[in-house]
Amino acid sequence: MGLFVLLGEVNDVQIRKEAWETEGEQKKETKRMKIVVIGAGAMGLRYGVLLQEAGNDVHFVDTWEPNVEEIRKNGGVHVWRDGKDERFVKVSISYPEDYHETPELAIVFVKDMHTVETMERCQHFISEQTYVLTNQNGFGGAEYIARFVPRTHIIAGTAMIATVMKGPGKVDFIGKRGGGHVHIVRVEGEPNDFIYKVAAEMEKALMHPTVQKDYMGTVWTKLVFNSVVNTLCTLMNIKMGQFAAYKNAKEMSRKLIYEAYEAIDAEGFKMEVTRDELVEQVMYVSEVGNPLHYPSMHQDMSTNRPTEVDYINGAIVRLAEKHGLEAPYHSMLVDLVHLKEESRKYNEE
Repeated sequence: MGLFVLLGEVNDVQIRKEAWETEGEQKKETKRMKIVVIGAGAMGLRYGVLLQEAGNDVHFVDTWEPNVEEIRKNGGVHVWRDGKDERFVKVSISYPEDYHETPELAIVFVKDMHTVETMERCQHFISEQTYVLTNQNGFGGAEYIARFVPRTHIIAGTAMIATVMKGPGKVDFIGKRGGGHVHIVRVEGEPNDFIYKVAAEMEKALMHPTVQKDYMGTVWTKLVFNSVVNTLCTLMNIKMGQFAAYKNAKEMSRKLIYEAYEAIDAEGFKMEVTRDELVEQVMYVSEVGNPLHYPSMHQDMSTNRPTEVDYINGAIVRLAEKHGLEAPYHSMLVDLVHLKEESRKYNEE
């Protein structure tokens, strides 16, 4: 996913950080946080590497054998920034069954449809004190995690950062350092000391977090954003800037966003921005923020993996149906993505 610009917002983290400081005193050093990243794909590696470089104790667990073995063999990962400035970062990685420490924070970055099976393999190291953070793309990840972790210990949110996996043990961070933005929110309960602790570590890593209070509003705002650019760029095999260059791109975005908001309004979610503001953000991010980026769904399609369309556009369709509404634009996109998935087998013949 690309950058997601929320105009005029107040960074709650900064407010809290100021409260931690006393007049005339330097900031106190915070204890290294023990973190395990579940899923060493594009976003998992980006979060983990940035948080490790910010001074935290980070370990990766992954189930993709070629990735685990490549990183183990090399002792780390190769990292690019916008395809340039390659560097090597030492990291530790294992399969879930081989990790037996107790992290303070587990960060989940697997596809929504793989969440349950992955959490089953990881539940032995999730203690009663462990918090689990998910910034997965669609709607469902946090709900699946709630089968294993109390909702009060789940931090959901949105990752407004673009990253591309170039192959096992190889990742490209898209966008300049410090250019992304992260929203985090407790699935249940008001913001507490731990979520602000997580936010402080993210701020050190230049991930620019904002602590939110409304779980559903936060997650659904990003989901609707993804329902436009992720899906259309995937179907047309184009970059975000190429989508934005189309003369009717803004009108297409408006139709999809307005249709989604009808279902959301019926449910009563309080979104972070209005429908028109979200249209403008889709266009801005596509034109200015990440014009050269292929969204994550496109990456899945091009590498012959299942997409998350059922958890993005499909979630909108299900919400509309729940309230006796129709979502024909999103319903058609779901079918078109699945048709394109099916069509890949003909390319192999």
